[in-house]
Amino acid sequence: MAEVNRWGVVYSPHGGFDRSNKRWGLMRKYMEQKGVQYDFVQSESFGSVARLVAMLCDNGYHTIVIVGGDGSLNSAVNVLMEKRKEVPDDFAFAIIPNGIGNDFSRFWDVSLDDYKRVIDSIIARNVRKIDVAYCIYNDPDNIVPQKRYFLNCINIGLGARLIKTTNDATYYTGSRRFSIIPAILTRIFERRLFNISIKIETEEIKDKYMSICIGNCHSYGQTPNAVPYNGMLDVSLITRPEWWQILEGFWLLGKGRFLNYKNVHPYRAQRITVNSIDKAYVSFDGLVLSTKNPTPMTIGVEKETIPFIIPQVE
Repeated sequence: MAEVNRWGVVYSPHGGFDRSNKRWGLMRKYMEQKGVQYDFVQSESFGSVARLVAMLCDNGYHTIVIVGGDGSLNSAVNVLMEKRKEVPDDFAFAIIPNGIGNDFSRFWDVSLDDYKRVIDSIIARNVRKIDVAYCIYNDPDNIVPQKRYFLNCINIGLGARLIKTTNDATYYTGSRRFSIIPAILTRIFERRLFNISIKIETEEIKDKYMSICIGNCHSYGQTPNAVPYNGMLDVSLITRPEWWQILEGFWLLGKGRFLNYKNVHPYRAQRITVNSIDKAYVSFDGLVLSTKNPTPMTIGVEKETIPFIIPQVE
């Protein structure tokens, strides 16, 4: 069993940054300067993140630190939720951003260069239980419905399509850093509509939408008022804009004012059911679901269920 004060660190270098390994070297040097006792394991893929986090849980680590982006964090959280009754009573986890998508870290006002502040926060150990959202969905390859947790958001439609295009481009270029901009440029004027049937609490909605975001957090600006501690999910239903309005939407997205976009219809709810999505892609925290028709999807939130180490405010 691991010592009480020894951290278990999962380093995920596959975010596509050339400086990833250099940054990790600086993190290790700072932890050693601070006298931190830690063991680290390095992942090769999102799948290996899950395996490594499970291994650390099974070995009784009281603190698990994910050094990676939102995709790595999603893989880790799904294991932590599965193991939550097996970990020590004082267990907590933390995230040090190290990927292309670091939206959950940005929610706590942490950037890629803030690793010292995060490490200091883990040492100080200011723990708060946060909400974890979930989705129960149909998988034709499994007899029983599947359940996946998420911290940021579910994207349906264009948002998930952008992620898939980026992933496909990364396969050929070997770098997400040089794939994300071309991926966006190839899809920025894509305005395909999907026939969506969704029930938000008791309101049933059947219409054509370009994209849907269901957020437990800021969701890359698509649900800017969502927070992972109020037991609620924010929903943005996005209709198709005219082509000349697309740049306005991206500008408002970047300014944190996406809900001011006239093509966005916002909701807040505890329970959402998606009954049909046409042929739209679905992603969880940046991980694209391989299942082609996952409906029906039942989406909800487990309030204050997992202990997270809150980064200190400067």
